[in-house]
Amino acid sequence: MLCFGCVLNFPLAFFNPLKAQDIHFSQIDINPILFNPAYSGFFDGNGRFGVVYRNQWASVSKAFQTIAATAECSLLRRRYYSDGLSLGAILYSDRAGTLHYGTTAGNLILSYFKAMGKNNDNFISLAAEVSFGQAGFSTDGMLLEDPTDDFKQYSASFVSFGAGAAWFYQPTDDFYLKFGLAARNINKPDISYLEYDSTFIERKFSAYSRAEYRAWGDISILPIAAAMVQNNYTEVLFGADFKWYLSESSDRRISFSWGVHYRWRDAALVEMTAEYNAFLFALTYDANLSKLTPASHSFGAFEISILYRLANSKRVRRAAMPCPII
Repeated sequence: MLCFGCVLNFPLAFFNPLKAQDIHFSQIDINPILFNPAYSGFFDGNGRFGVVYRNQWASVSKAFQTIAATAECSLLRRRYYSDGLSLGAILYSDRAGTLHYGTTAGNLILSYFKAMGKNNDNFISLAAEVSFGQAGFSTDGMLLEDPTDDFKQYSASFVSFGAGAAWFYQPTDDFYLKFGLAARNINKPDISYLEYDSTFIERKFSAYSRAEYRAWGDISILPIAAAMVQNNYTEVLFGADFKWYLSESSDRRISFSWGVHYRWRDAALVEMTAEYNAFLFALTYDANLSKLTPASHSFGAFEISILYRLANSKRVRRAAMPCPII
């Protein structure tokens, strides 16, 4: 969430130089292009569409509310999926505080994936991203301790650039491993409001790893680890999920999963997902464990996501891209 939004919950006395942060979701790999643009098109199918909503700290003050919609489609996939191009898009809105400070933006992503061997069990993906957005707030109800403080504007437009890389390895049907790195806001876009203000969105760097091992017939274990650094803010998350496959036929895909993740010195997360054919539903709850606990009473945030995957019209042989929907 944007740090500036927290400040605007209180009477405004003086604005020091501020540094803003990006939107935040706990569901790292439910809709993976929100975390790393290189995962655009990195799935088995012709398209993927999703919506995610997050409500955070409603028990403390005016809640942080974030909603995002995503779309991905294949531009080109060569024979046996040895390589291809994908186009992705993200549209999101983030609002918080009594002055409704937040950001509305849209991202465009172009990604390229390449098989690293003849068996199509080892892929690398590279992506470039550009974001067009506007950050701002409402002045209704604003209190200034110094009435001479004046805003040159109440909103600021920006352009931001990002990039990502991802690797996927699946030697057998019972195991896969993926790892990704991403950088966003590489150009540190400016969103200043005061004449003497210097407000910009900090660069954000992230790393992510997920594995799945089919340990007990129809049940898999999926460990996860992720880290994100943006200015002075560092987030480290780790945990595991268990997935139960009820049906894996080409025309009937049903599975359930649940897991517990821990965000270091911040929150414990419980996540549940259900896959039904082309649809994926996910619900995550954050129990706050940070210094805000006395005020939040451990109530953190909840997220809900819905994804739809546009499958191939024909069944694809195993030699094709094996990436799972998650």
